Amino acid sequence: MHIIRAFCRRLRFWALFVVVCLGTLLVLDHLYPPPVPGRDSPRALLVLARDATPLRAFPDQDHVWRHPVRLDEVSPQYLEALVRYEDKTFYWHPGVNPLALLRAAWQRLWHGRIVSGGSTLTMQVARILEPIPRTPTGKLKQILRALQLEWRYSKAEILTLYLNYAPMGGVLEGVEAASRAYLGKSARHLSHAEAALLAVLPQAPSRYRPDRHPAQAREARDKVLTRMRTTWTEAEIADALSEPLYAQTIREPLRAPLLAERLRREATTQKPRIDTTIDATLQETVELLLADRAKNLPPKVSIAALVMENASLEVLAYAGSADFNDDARFGHVDMVQASRSPGSTLKPFLYGLALDAGLIHSESLLADVPQSFSGYQPGNFQQSFHGPVSVSEALVKSLNVPAVEVLERLEPARFVALLRRGGLKLRFPRGAAPNLAVILGGAGTRLEDLVGAYSALARGGLAGTPRLTPDAPREERRMLSAGAAFIIRDILESGGPMGRALETGSGQKRGIAWKTGTSFGFRDAWSIGVSDRHTVGVWVGRPDGTPNPGFFGANVAAPLLVDLFAALNARAGNHQPPPTVRQEAICWPLGRRAASTAPELCHQKRLAWLLDDAAPPTFPDRLRPGTAQYPVETDPGSGRRVRSDCFPGERSQREIARWPATLEPWLTPNLRQSASPPPWHPACAGQREPESGLAIIGLADGAILRRSSAGNAPLIRLEVRGKTEGEVIWLVNGKQEARHPARTSFTHRLETPGRYDITAMDESGHYDRLSLRFR
Repeated sequence: MHIIRAFCRRLRFWALFVVVCLGTLLVLDHLYPPPVPGRDSPRALLVLARDATPLRAFPDQDHVWRHPVRLDEVSPQYLEALVRYEDKTFYWHPGVNPLALLRAAWQRLWHGRIVSGGSTLTMQVARILEPIPRTPTGKLKQILRALQLEWRYSKAEILTLYLNYAPMGGVLEGVEAASRAYLGKSARHLSHAEAALLAVLPQAPSRYRPDRHPAQAREARDKVLTRMRTTWTEAEIADALSEPLYAQTIREPLRAPLLAERLRREATTQKPRIDTTIDATLQETVELLLADRAKNLPPKVSIAALVMENASLEVLAYAGSADFNDDARFGHVDMVQASRSPGSTLKPFLYGLALDAGLIHSESLLADVPQSFSGYQPGNFQQSFHGPVSVSEALVKSLNVPAVEVLERLEPARFVALLRRGGLKLRFPRGAAPNLAVILGGAGTRLEDLVGAYSALARGGLAGTPRLTPDAPREERRMLSAGAAFIIRDILESGGPMGRALETGSGQKRGIAWKTGTSFGFRDAWSIGVSDRHTVGVWVGRPDGTPNPGFFGANVAAPLLVDLFAALNARAGNHQPPPTVRQEAICWPLGRRAASTAPELCHQKRLAWLLDDAAPPTFPDRLRPGTAQYPVETDPGSGRRVRSDCFPGERSQREIARWPATLEPWLTPNLRQSASPPPWHPACAGQREPESGLAIIGLADGAILRRSSAGNAPLIRLEVRGKTEGEVIWLVNGKQEARHPARTSFTHRLETPGRYDITAMDESGHYDRLSLRFR
């Protein structure tokens, strides 16, 4: 009985001792946790393409490059070589292998040097995370840390720490960083020989660096391979031993550097890697194209380009500058995000929104002539005018005056609000309100926003926010109806010069709808294009806003857009109009359906796209409101014009369609005759009305001029007489040359031989025209 009681006392003592020891260990573990990098600790950051290709590496505070990787992202051959060579009992021991430690100690005593190591992979992880002196005390601390790691983490987690933090030479840590830097590939795709090389490299990172010491590295690699005979086949080992050792020079990855910087800046949490939607191959192609194009640009001019996939809204290529390393071109300024004047790039949305508002159809008659809109007097880019144009022609030729005419009807504030609803936010100076200048670039927007907005043309009218990362939310907004988007895309694709420029050798069209833009003072040159699969945007200019005379969208940005779509291998698709769109003949000048317009009122037929079966009439005449169609009385016998107060006989009535007054100087003789009422009957000759209230004097119509005896080109001087209102606009061959008060003479030198058509018109539509020849 006494013996039993004594045994129980000893048992309680040892139980208490074990409990105290365990409690002490738990307290010590809590007070002195292993230095495993936490969420908030400074760490290296890697930005990756969609296929895990590194785009840019940001080193940690110790300037170390580390490419985070998971266990399932590493080649099985590497894991087999690592465990077989470094720690065969890794999956069985508790963090320490006593037999291996005793063997290593005996070999050191016997040989007087280290022959083999006794550290397990867990002990190596402990030493990697917390550098420990190679002393008996240091070894003991390493053992304790290894036990602590095994207590806290699973084998997979410990192995993952090793994969990410093992020293690989120089500033490299981790198998993925080493594989990318030395071999140019992901650790997922290592061969047997490459797996063996990277498995042995941490043993002596400086001595075995394959880029500096290939012979020593190969010897160490082959040593690992010979130990793998129980795991790999003889054929695999033989092939691996015969594989030459090659390593490239370590270079910092630097693709899409401005995107990487942006994502690092915008990251809400600190993490070791950021996955993007970038296509690494396409990104490299885009950067090479931009760098090549920049060689032909003046100093300090930069380029930005963005490529987005329409279906997913994922950005496939992001180039914020022409060359990140070129400080002279402001290479560190991201012009994808910069707010700049969009020039004419908003015009497709203006016409699309006007279609949805029922204001126009694709062939609505517009007036490309000098006009004043409440004091605002826009001109065209080339300072020439085309007279009567359709919506399609105005959009393809990017004419300014017709765009302002449509915006006046839609209203600037409404236009800006509709753009914002569709996801395109315009930026105005503080206190400024939208006005008519907004359609010509009188606001600010970003390349990124324009690309998202233009994608609506290929997505049934739905615009989308470009997505930079796979987990970015999918944000879509209705910019246009599906019908309006189809009509605008068809105009830009089949009606513009890009449809001819983007052709294969066989003449097959690539199917690109595009638009260029140039801001005031040649500060910004734009080109945005849409295909079935992609939307591409290009910007060219100086980031500091300095003008670049002669740089405009068509000659600077559009050629690069062509090259980018060629790299994307864009092909024309078969676009069918939605049910809300159909084609029908309409008539000018009234703009109505040809089927419901009398032949004498249809001066010119045009085939138009109609949206929702609507054929809106031509805008009311600004100078002669309510006179687009008016009745006249005629003599049934002669067909001449009469009035009741001068012709007592039988009279008939006919309708006359009148062209807008501002367009009359541009009408051909046939069209002018079609729009004119019949000549007056002799009985009513006194009722004749003047055809115009303006007359040009100084030269006779049809005059022929020659050089002076001294060989100088003639200098003409003209004036106007008659009833004039306000200023007089002088045009030579459709191009505005002067605008000044009516009493001021107009002078112009005829530089080259040929025909000159000179027109003078005032703001009320009064005009006169004469033609002369210079021989």
